[in-house]
Amino acid sequence: MMSEYNEILENPVSDSAGTPLSCGIQFLTDFWKEKYLQEYIKNGGSKLKFVTGRPGSGKTHFLRLMSSIAAGENYKTVWFSAKDVWMHDFKEVYVEIFRQSGLLDCLELLSRQIIKDMGFDNQEIPADMKFFDYLCQNGMGDAMNKREIRTLLKQMFLDNPMLDNNFALACSMLTGSILGYPILEDPSRDMLLAWLEGDRTVKLSQLRSLGFYPSRITKFNARHMLRSLAEVIRLSGFCGLFIVVDDLEILISRSSLEPVHYTKMKREDTYESIRQLIDDIDSMKNIMFVYGFDRELMDNENAGLKAYQALWMRIQNEIVGERFNRFSDMVDLDLLAAQEYTPDVIVSISESLARARKNTAAVPLNMDAAKEIAAQAHTGAVGVPKLIQIAMEEVSQKCMI
Repeated sequence: MMSEYNEILENPVSDSAGTPLSCGIQFLTDFWKEKYLQEYIKNGGSKLKFVTGRPGSGKTHFLRLMSSIAAGENYKTVWFSAKDVWMHDFKEVYVEIFRQSGLLDCLELLSRQIIKDMGFDNQEIPADMKFFDYLCQNGMGDAMNKREIRTLLKQMFLDNPMLDNNFALACSMLTGSILGYPILEDPSRDMLLAWLEGDRTVKLSQLRSLGFYPSRITKFNARHMLRSLAEVIRLSGFCGLFIVVDDLEILISRSSLEPVHYTKMKREDTYESIRQLIDDIDSMKNIMFVYGFDRELMDNENAGLKAYQALWMRIQNEIVGERFNRFSDMVDLDLLAAQEYTPDVIVSISESLARARKNTAAVPLNMDAAKEIAAQAHTGAVGVPKLIQIAMEEVSQKCMI
């Protein structure tokens, strides 16, 4: 039964009557939606946030819920775990973001914009026909229209100061291949995509045959390439790029069961990579990064965030108050729970969880149990959402006896 509760909590759309934890967490999700997704990021800003808390505090649920909200606000969303992607080399982070961002879909949307700018209706072009073939079929494949396509591609990509020149040229070629002009053979198209994805097997000499003189994507230029990717996503009609990186506490894990193991050097390289991202975030546009991790990553003095002063100085809160600050870049879900998860809210969450369970009967908590959880949350090692799960499991088992 506990696994069923976990599945419900990690799925932000599991409950048709509202997400199981939305009763308490809306205090923050509504704020992020309004202030960041609908305003700051959408209007060209970029932000980096950290979300932490005790085990069972609802970090993963919160991150999945925000990712779902961002998708609903017309953002491209990316989600991955630090257990699956090496974090010490930002190139690996960029590659994972690139793979999930659907660049070709964005370029397809941009090709339709070019068709519209040339005064044509994309709906009139047969689905199996490229735009330039359509022009030729109707006697309009002349030099003037060729020049117009090239001019619009140049204005859209090469003249955009937010785009790396090589990234812009690759996108221009790929968009031209979608339009049917300039012609790009399939092997060349695949080679360009492989280069954009950081594939080291691509020979740069082969790219030069296309009139393309790029350098390899490395951890040193990957942030610049990410900025270019975000700009193409914005141009294609999305509000921006919302990126979630969960399970960052893997950096200090010593368990042999974990899929990756970070040495001291790799851990410090990861901290330095995040520090550089913080310093560069203002040069980016329409990007929001959110890192999630257990509190241990903050509390561990020898290997945690505090051990790398260059990073810790940038993310610690200069002013710490008793009230939860929704503008804070270091989001403490335990502090949020202490403030917002009143006994009434805890009862409401348990009722939502009970409704969300599909296969077995579940009993919501009463007010006495909710008060006990609220009191226990201040001193225990487990977060409020996990305490609710445990309490509901115990109640259900008693009812079955």
